[in-house]
Amino acid sequence: MGEVFAGRYELIDPIGRGGVGAVWRAWDHRRRRYVAAKVLQQSDAHTLLRFVREQALRIEHPHVLAPASWAADDDKVLFTMDLVSGGSLAHVIGDYGPLPPRFVCMLLDQLLSGLSTVHAEGVVHRDIKPANILMEATGAGRPHLRLSDFGISMRKGEPRLTETNYVVGTPGYFAPEQMMGAEPDFPADLFAVGLVALYLLQGKKPDSQALVEHFASYGTPSAPQGIPEPLWQVLAGLLQPDPQARFRTATGARKALTAAVEMLPEPGEGEEPVEVFDQIGPLPAGFGPAGPLTGGQAAARTAAQSPAQTPLQAVTPQPAPQNARQDAQAPQNSAQQPNAQQPYPQTYSPASGAQPPGTPTPVPAPMSETGSFHLAPPPRQTTPPPPPAQATIPHPPLQTHPGSPFPAATPDLAQAPATAAQHDPSPTRAYTAQHPQVPHPGAPISTAATPHHGPPARQTRPGPPPKVAIPVLLVALLCFAAGIWALTQI
Repeated sequence: MGEVFAGRYELIDPIGRGGVGAVWRAWDHRRRRYVAAKVLQQSDAHTLLRFVREQALRIEHPHVLAPASWAADDDKVLFTMDLVSGGSLAHVIGDYGPLPPRFVCMLLDQLLSGLSTVHAEGVVHRDIKPANILMEATGAGRPHLRLSDFGISMRKGEPRLTETNYVVGTPGYFAPEQMMGAEPDFPADLFAVGLVALYLLQGKKPDSQALVEHFASYGTPSAPQGIPEPLWQVLAGLLQPDPQARFRTATGARKALTAAVEMLPEPGEGEEPVEVFDQIGPLPAGFGPAGPLTGGQAAARTAAQSPAQTPLQAVTPQPAPQNARQDAQAPQNSAQQPNAQQPYPQTYSPASGAQPPGTPTPVPAPMSETGSFHLAPPPRQTTPPPPPAQATIPHPPLQTHPGSPFPAATPDLAQAPATAAQHDPSPTRAYTAQHPQVPHPGAPISTAATPHHGPPARQTRPGPPPKVAIPVLLVALLCFAAGIWALTQI
């Protein structure tokens, strides 16, 4: 597990590094999702002030990657943003080189859309370059870019944090007025957008200094090789050295780009599609798509990713091949045919665990269609021989309890068992423990009736004693007579 920052963000692995900090893939324990966390490496006042400015920026737009939250822990601070896994435009150029014009127009339209929202908030980015334009991992689908890294951005009218005659940004993507120390303004961002477009169309970083000198000396040059003329007219409006001759807003440049796309030629049949791949890589051990794994989940994932045989595979029986089944049947065939020669002689060794000669080798059960295994049939139980007949013992007469008012019943000898019953000496033995009185399998059943040794005794039905019964009958008779008399009086 990684370091937990401020009790909320668990740092997993570094995925990038900037001028003032490192970017980590982190797990947000509160929101239960993966985020990108930018950890500030320096803690001087100047860097902290830029950090405060960047983390305070809140812009909601599908093509803008602005900070979402921040946290501090001792002398360290970080802010988080959405995790974008497709790398930057520099990765796309590294994979494909120069990109098709229509694909570049699609990216430029998204970039200008996000930049118009940033400018609407009064913010000048000041560091637009391919490394700060990130891509979602969309594969062969429609590309989706995000403008990121607002570390040196500032709002118009805010005090500058740099000294006079000191330029902040990336060399090669400065606007001419920035080199002259002018106040940051929106057209400077549009000049950088034009340089990014040339980078995407040509597959290499443009020479901005030579381009500015050519514009200043000879005016707008003709379209470079491989760039359609309608698209070049839009880019020339972004790359004008004079900010007054340049597009003033991102919205205006986007409208001109939309009109130019309609005049572009259709893509060729053999044009290779551009795919944006995942550049971050898989999650490290101990983490899954739903967050950190528990002990059991981590072990299961490690076992699934390991090429070695798992313990479950080691103990799972495999279906025996046909040759093995024939070899297993060989001892049985040789027992039936004494003169048959066995192809594989078997030796018996107690240490090796081999079976002695003559022992049939069990054939493993075949696997079913669902991947389970059929259980072997239960062993057949041999029928034990019937027990020897025992002498008939006359049943003793039942004893009557001295205090019982009921007479003892004479036992019926016709229902007596043929053999003597085995009595349990324990008087509290449960009736379920007795053996079922069923005839033994294979024993002959006699159909002859057992002769009676005398007339059966007449069983008297018990009732109340006469001292109780006679008064009850008298009372009932009186009640009956009173009822008859009452009926006659009506």
